[in-house]
Amino acid sequence: MLRKRGQKGFTLIELLIVIAIIGILAAIAIPMYRAQTVKAKLTEVSNSMSNVASAVAAYYQDEGTFPQNILNTTALIKTTLGVAVPVVPAGKYISAAAVSAGGGVITFTATATGETTVDGLTYELSPTISPDGAINWFWGGTIPVAYRPKK
Repeated sequence: MLRKRGQKGFTLIELLIVIAIIGILAAIAIPMYRAQTVKAKLTEVSNSMSNVASAVAAYYQDEGTFPQNILNTTALIKTTLGVAVPVVPAGKYISAAAVSAGGGVITFTATATGETTVDGLTYELSPTISPDGAINWFWGGTIPVAYRPKK
């Protein structure tokens, strides 16, 4: 009486199916991972802008107007508003910062994020004054909407 031994290992078809599934998952996961790492790097930019926005709002509350001089260097922003902006090389992802004269629009330029569709583009944070005197900030700029902070 002959006994048939049990099958050991996987068939070629089973291995090819597993490889195909891994390939599909990698094709989806890698671009999503890359986008999330760029968003994480851009948090330095948005956090610094939020700090400047708080200082601009305080200036507005004290003076009744936004700063009248264009603050186009980090040194001017620091001396006028009292907020340090970490630009390259101290900050890794900010190459320029400015606050518009009279309007309070804050503009930062992103750099070195590793994403060519983002590097060199700008974030803008624009204030609007509500009838009750509150300042509301709105994100804009040339950076794609997918990389902008939520409200």
